[in-house]
Amino acid sequence: MEKLNYPLLYYKIKENRVLGILVGTELQMIDTDLKSLKTTFSTHLTRQYKRYDEYPYIDLEDAKMKTIEVKVRPTYKGNSGSYPMSNSVKVSLPLIYGTTNQGYFECFLPLFGESFYYYEAKQLESLARHFATSLLNTKTPEEIYRLIANPRPNMDMVTLKVHQNRESEWAWNNERRYETLERLAEKFPYSKAMQKNSSAFPEAAWELEDKVTDVMERIVSQNANVLLVGNHGVGKSAVLRQAIKKISTQSKKSDLNYTFWRILSQRITASSKYLGEWQEAVEDLIDDLNGANGVLWVLDLIQLVRAGGSGAEDSVAAFLLPFLQQGRLQLVGEVTPEELESMRRLLPGFVESFQMVKIEELPEFKIQNILQKVADYSRQNLKIEIESDALNLAYRLLLRYYPYESFPGKGVKFLGQTVSEAQLSNAKKITKKDVIANFTKQTGLPELFLRDDLLLNQQELSSFFSSKIIGQPNAVDKLTGIVKIYKAGLNNPYKPITTLLFAGPTGVGKTASAKALADYFFGKGQKRSPLIRIDMSEFQYASQITRFIGTGREPGQLVKDIRERPFSVLLLDEVEKANPAIFDALMTAFDEGRMVDAFGRVTNFRNTIIIMTSNLGASNRKSIGYSQKEDAESVYLSAVKKHFRPEFVNRIDGIVMFNSLTAKDVRKIAVKELEEVKQREGLVKQNLQMTFTENVVAYLSDIGFDERYGARPLQRALEDKIVKPISGWLLQHANLEGKKILVDFDGELKIKIGKGLSKK
Repeated sequence: MEKLNYPLLYYKIKENRVLGILVGTELQMIDTDLKSLKTTFSTHLTRQYKRYDEYPYIDLEDAKMKTIEVKVRPTYKGNSGSYPMSNSVKVSLPLIYGTTNQGYFECFLPLFGESFYYYEAKQLESLARHFATSLLNTKTPEEIYRLIANPRPNMDMVTLKVHQNRESEWAWNNERRYETLERLAEKFPYSKAMQKNSSAFPEAAWELEDKVTDVMERIVSQNANVLLVGNHGVGKSAVLRQAIKKISTQSKKSDLNYTFWRILSQRITASSKYLGEWQEAVEDLIDDLNGANGVLWVLDLIQLVRAGGSGAEDSVAAFLLPFLQQGRLQLVGEVTPEELESMRRLLPGFVESFQMVKIEELPEFKIQNILQKVADYSRQNLKIEIESDALNLAYRLLLRYYPYESFPGKGVKFLGQTVSEAQLSNAKKITKKDVIANFTKQTGLPELFLRDDLLLNQQELSSFFSSKIIGQPNAVDKLTGIVKIYKAGLNNPYKPITTLLFAGPTGVGKTASAKALADYFFGKGQKRSPLIRIDMSEFQYASQITRFIGTGREPGQLVKDIRERPFSVLLLDEVEKANPAIFDALMTAFDEGRMVDAFGRVTNFRNTIIIMTSNLGASNRKSIGYSQKEDAESVYLSAVKKHFRPEFVNRIDGIVMFNSLTAKDVRKIAVKELEEVKQREGLVKQNLQMTFTENVVAYLSDIGFDERYGARPLQRALEDKIVKPISGWLLQHANLEGKKILVDFDGELKIKIGKGLSKK
C-alpha cells in the first residue's frame, strides 16, 4: 500500500462549523470540526477510489502554508465601461507550496483553484503576487470583500491509501457495475441478437464511408464532442452507428477500451421528484462514464435544452456545459439544421462545445446504389426479391410524396416496411403492386394517384363529389379541379396541397365537402379518419395560441394532429372566430407548408389539404329560404376581405362560395341520408331490405330544414324521428331475417312487413 497526502486548508467559520478545501482537487466541505472534516474527505476519496479505481493526483512533498497580502483596487464593470474604486484594499491569501517529485516547486492558490510551477525557492512570493493580482482583477468588488472577510486559515493533511500495483490488484475493473449509467443508458453496439430483431436490414452507412472515418478521427484522436448535422434521413444515425461499431472493434484489439452508451434525454429527469435530484443523477452518470471510459450518445440532443428547468439557462444542457468545457464528459449526437439554429439561439455555449460534421443529401446515383444494395441484401439474406420496377416505383413515390424527408433514410425505411409485410405473408417477391399497397396503407392515397398508367375518369370524379355535395356546383367544380391538378403532379410540392376558404351560410354542405375531399384523397388505407377537425371558436384569445400551436415543450392540438396524420384534410371550422394571432401563425404553414417551433422541430403540412370554413356575411343577407336565388358571392367575399388582413387572404389558394339550399336540394339530401341508413350494421346484419316512401322523404325534408340553420338540423331530425322509431319497432319483432320492410308516413311513421301497416 502507498499513502497519498493531500493538504487540507480549513477555516473555522462559526461555532461548530469548519470549512475545508482539499488542495489539488475541486472538493470543498463543511463539517462540525476538523476531525469530522478529515474523516469525510478521507471516506469520499476512498469510496471513489474503490468504485472507479481513480483518485486526484497531487505531486507535492512536505507541503507548507504561507499567507501573503496583495493590494488591489476593486473595479465595477458594466456594458459602458469599467469603474475602479477610489482606494485600494489589501487581501490576505493563503498559499500551499512544496517540492515535487521532479525536483522543482509547485504553489497552489486554493481560494482560486489555481496553481503554478517555479524553479527557485526565492521566486515564490513574487510569482504568487503576480498570479494573485491577475486573478483578483477578474473578481467583482463583492467577491473581493468576501475574501477580505475570511478568517485566518490553517492547514492539515488528509491521507488516502492506494495499491502500488494497481493494474494487477484491480484487474476486475472491466467487470465493474455502473449503477447510474446502466439505469439511464444502454450500452452500444447491441448484441447480435438484439440487432437481428431491430431491423430487416443491416445498420450500414453505404456511400458515407468518408463521414464515418471523419467521425472516428474526431472521437478518438481529438477526444472531441461530435455533432452530426443534416436533414431527416440523410444518414446521420447510420454514420454514427458505424463509427461507434468500428471504434468498439478496434478497442478490443488495442488498449483504447472505449465504451459507448445511448441515452434518451427525458430519462435523466423522468425519475427525479425532488429539487436537485436530476443534477445529482447527472453527476453520478458522469462519474460512471469516466470510470467506464465511456462516450455518451444522446439520441435526442435538442431535448437536453428543454429538459430540467423552466428555460434553457437552467436545463440539463446548461448543467452539462462545464463538464464538456473541462473535458470531463464526451458527447456525440445528431441534429437537423433547424434544431442547431434553435440550440445556438437558446444556449450558444453548448453548441460551441461540439465539433460539427455536416452530412448533405447524396446525389441521385448514390441513392440508387444504396437502394440496390438494400435489394441485394434482401435477396441474398432474406430470400425476398425486390423487382427493379418496384424499386424504381418506390423511389419515385417517395421523391414526390415525401419531399420534406431525405434519401437514403426514407427509402431504406419504406423498403424495410415492405419487406416486413412480405415476410408476414410468406411472399418471396415484391412487385409494383406490393409497393403501391404499402404506400396506400401508409398514406391513404388511392391507386389512381400512385400509378401513371391509370387515367382519371372525369365523369366518375364529378359523380363522386356531386353525390356527396348537394346543391353546390361551385364547390364540386373546385374540388374536382384540385384532384386533376394533383393527379397531373402540378401542385407545388413545398406548400400544402391546397388551402381553401369555404364561405357561406350555416348548414349548406361546407363540412360535408371537406369530408368528401378527405375520403377521396386519403380514405383508402389509413385506420384513422383522414379528416382532422378543429373548432376555431375554442381559440378566441391570444393566450390560447399555446394550446393551438404548442409551448415548444408540448405540442398544441394542431401540431399534434398533423404530426400523427400528415396525409389528411385539416378542417378549421368557423375560422373567423379565432384570435388574429392564430392567423399569423397559420400564414407560415400556408406559405412554406411547414411550421418550426422554438426547439427547431418541424411540422410538415405539405401532404395536407387545409380547409377553413366561415359564416362571415350570413348576417348581412336576407333570411334563407327555398325560393331565394340571389348570388351570395359578392356579399360573402366582401365580408371575408373586411375581416381578414390582405396578406392572410392572399395566401389562400381559393375562396369557395356556398349558396343557400333550395327545396330540391334539401330533398336530395334527405334521400342521401335515408340511403345511408339502409347500410347501417343492424339492417345489413339481418339482411333487411328497407324502403322509404316519398311521404317519408317529404316529411324528413320538411322537419330537417331550418331557414336559419339550413340543413344542419336534418341529421338530428333523422335520428329522432326516423331511426329511433325504427329501432324500437325492430326490437319488438323477431325473426325478421331477409324480410322487406316498408317505412311510410301518414301523419305518423308507419312500418309494414309484407301486407298491412304497423303503427309505431
